[in-house]
Amino acid sequence: MIEENETIEEFLAQHATDVEDAVRKAAAAEIMPRFRRLADHEVDRKSGPHDLVTDADRLAERYLTEALGALLPGSVVVGEEAVHANPSVYDAIRGDAPVWIVDPVDGTRQFVHGDTGFCTLVALARHGVVLASWTYAPALDRLATAVRGQGAFLDGERLHAGAPAPGSDLRVATSHPDFTTDEQKRALLGLWTDGVAPRPCGSAGLEYLAVARGELEATAFGWEAAWDHAAGLLLVEEAGGAHLTRTGEPFRITGGNVLPFTAARDAGTARRVAGLLSGGARRAA
Repeated sequence: MIEENETIEEFLAQHATDVEDAVRKAAAAEIMPRFRRLADHEVDRKSGPHDLVTDADRLAERYLTEALGALLPGSVVVGEEAVHANPSVYDAIRGDAPVWIVDPVDGTRQFVHGDTGFCTLVALARHGVVLASWTYAPALDRLATAVRGQGAFLDGERLHAGAPAPGSDLRVATSHPDFTTDEQKRALLGLWTDGVAPRPCGSAGLEYLAVARGELEATAFGWEAAWDHAAGLLLVEEAGGAHLTRTGEPFRITGGNVLPFTAARDAGTARRVAGLLSGGARRAA
């Protein structure tokens, strides 16, 4: 538990493993017992056929809200399901208190269909700056962590995204069409060009991990929800990557970004993808 005069940096130095334990325990208690065992009444739809929520999402978020709040008194939790119930909860990301940003099951569609490609995402931020992140794939038992200025790690091994191989196609994971506006669709069409290999994205958190590992060149996403992006963006940054909106500015978790935006394994690739997105929007205008 944080002491009265302890900084967040000091808190992380002493308690990062406690956060890891909380994430693992939430998954063990509320997510994995339901994996491939979901009953029909445990799955609901929120805003559309692809926007699913399960009892695992709700109960894991409740578990993490209690555990993380107890670890860091005075902090607040912004979770996907809490914001769905009360959108004003999201405002805490722009406030002064430390904020835990939580996606209990990122990749709910995959989870519902019995696919292992889902994860739990937790990030700690303050004043709009992500300070630490945890990306846990419980079905694979793989944990990626990052602390600002201290690097990114997967199961304890440091991650280095590196630059793409010269002359190779850029593999880019893109937003699902159901979650993009017409303008964003037009911008994304800029990726359909020689030398780029776009494909639909899966779990955002796992796509960011693939970028941080150098297995994917970039993402191109058209939505801002911080619980999907905060953890992964820090992971990519600390692995040596970069992120830009299509107007060339870094993505802000506080919102107001020009979308789509990209996260890429190096700064040159980020500029190239952002340029293609910007060009797609201009050509369609």
